[in-house]
Amino acid sequence: MTTKIQSAYLAPEGLSEPLLKEIDGVIVVHDRLILSSKPFVNAHWAQNIWKNPVVVSIDSINDAAKKLKSIQRNWGLYSFALHRRAQLIQGKLNSSKPKPMLFPTPLPSQGTGGSWCLLDENTLLASADCSSPFSNGEPSFIEDKDGPPNRAYLKLYEALALAGKTPVEGEFCIDVGGSPGGWAWAIQKCGAEVLSIDRSPLDEKILNLKGVSFEKRDAFSLLPAEFIEKGQSVDWLFSDVICYPEKLYDWLSIWIDSGICKNFICTIKLKGEPEMAIIKKFAAIPDSKVIHLFHNKNELTFFKLG
Repeated sequence: MTTKIQSAYLAPEGLSEPLLKEIDGVIVVHDRLILSSKPFVNAHWAQNIWKNPVVVSIDSINDAAKKLKSIQRNWGLYSFALHRRAQLIQGKLNSSKPKPMLFPTPLPSQGTGGSWCLLDENTLLASADCSSPFSNGEPSFIEDKDGPPNRAYLKLYEALALAGKTPVEGEFCIDVGGSPGGWAWAIQKCGAEVLSIDRSPLDEKILNLKGVSFEKRDAFSLLPAEFIEKGQSVDWLFSDVICYPEKLYDWLSIWIDSGICKNFICTIKLKGEPEMAIIKKFAAIPDSKVIHLFHNKNELTFFKLG
């Protein structure tokens, strides 16, 4: 490979196409890993970005492990070919295998993990600097099989872990599109009060939790003026509501402009081929970011944190 690799992007399962549209200088695509001759960009559809990869020549499995260890300690393997050889190298690294995390928990500290792959039998690509703190952008949480009514809470676990903070006791949160209550359950578990809004009711066991209230109504009829009149601030606004992105953007803009809420985490639901124009509008909101979570499907997550 004569072209210098300056960045690499790991696409989510089944979502390589929207990611490819964000990247210039594509050299080659190895399964879900896209190699580029251009410096990295903060691509919205990347599950993990290898920001400064290096190409390393190796003579043997032991030599590969030695050279990776000379760069840093912990490595996550992305294997698309030569799987047996790659696994033998990974086994020599003594990298600690990620264990399921208890939520909430601090993220792994920066610089403790990197990503690598085998390009061929005697060449590897490695990046100590990656966008995700999780190996291959895949967080693993200790799951609760009894409390939440569905697995949607894992998406919020991941979002809050990446946010680096959670709702806490004494804070007031709004959960839009909350039925059957997976997000409300997670918010309540953090100790905060949560008002859930949906046209469909919450699961009864969620509704009976301390600090959880519910209003059956159109999510977009809920406006900041109601809380301003009551002199009540909103610490977090969460949305996992199913709607067109344009409608969410217009409604969210009202809330952001009001200044009444400090923190926003919202799912941008997309149908069919994603339209980059609306995604860019979300990303252009000051002090915000738009990324694809491991637990997202054909959707992105918007963050704006106070």
